[in-house]
Amino acid sequence: MRLSVLDLAPVRTDQSSADALAATTRLAKLADRLGYRRYWVAEHHNIPSVAATSPAVLIAMLAAATSRMRVGSGGVMLPNHAPLVVAEQFALLEAAHPGRIDLGVGRAPGADPVASMVLRGPVGRGDRDTDDFPDHLDDLIALLGSAGVSVALPDGSYVLKATPHALSSPRVFLLGSSMQSARVAAAKGLPYVFGHHLFGEHTAEALALYRSEFVPSAVAAEPVTFLTVNTVVAETHAEATALILPHLHLQARTATGQPPSRLELVEEAQQATLTPQQHHVARGELERAVVGTPAEALARLRELARRFGVDEVMLNPVASARRGADPGTAPGRESTLALLADALD
Repeated sequence: MRLSVLDLAPVRTDQSSADALAATTRLAKLADRLGYRRYWVAEHHNIPSVAATSPAVLIAMLAAATSRMRVGSGGVMLPNHAPLVVAEQFALLEAAHPGRIDLGVGRAPGADPVASMVLRGPVGRGDRDTDDFPDHLDDLIALLGSAGVSVALPDGSYVLKATPHALSSPRVFLLGSSMQSARVAAAKGLPYVFGHHLFGEHTAEALALYRSEFVPSAVAAEPVTFLTVNTVVAETHAEATALILPHLHLQARTATGQPPSRLELVEEAQQATLTPQQHHVARGELERAVVGTPAEALARLRELARRFGVDEVMLNPVASARRGADPGTAPGRESTLALLADALD
């Protein structure tokens, strides 16, 4: 079973953004030493609990701090950016770290409506960007290729390339959690990463649709599927359940319309109260997550990989920390990766 890491660079109540980035860098170095296959960072905006706002910048930091595993985005939200900007950023990353860069692309905004509007420019442009996502995806892939994109001008054509002399290109993946994203990934012949950590209701159906409609391409000759899953592993089941409690509370409050906040410490979450509706959301999040001892977690991950027939499972380590933890570290997330790696051996 191939295991990788998805990291949103969470920010706890005892952390600044600088602390959260230090913890993420430390976690990436650990994943590299432990033999995880790849390490991806997300794109979110104006969310107090997430420090990952610029995947390209964070990837540059983490690729420079590691040496073996692939580093990439999970993902870049393409409607927020011009395809040429993304292509140039990732072509430069690939030039600096050849053979180690992944470009995961998504269609979601990764932001609240106001932040999304500011990111995308004038009012009204956002809907067109979303509707044109398949075309922008084609442009992005072409810009990363050796031929580039030909732009028609009145006096002839003009060729754009992400870099003048690219020797290799980052591998492109499509991220999603719906039937629509599965259909786009299949039509483009792209590897497909299903966000099971976000929505688990249609995982099997989306993956089946992707495989049935897949069209081979230069990127992938056959279907390639990943699954993302929220994961917390500890020496005891009780400790793993305690470490995921702040994440459950954060998701429950966000889903019921409360203002976003930083990730609580375990003791803060244990003293907090939820509404019945929030308890319902938290239970659903817990059922979809992998939580427990190394043996329990490994068995559950293998069962998920078999059930959905995926090529790789990406762990989103969502453990918080207890009071007194070093703000520049993420002990629960580190132990999740270390305990699982030991169990695999």
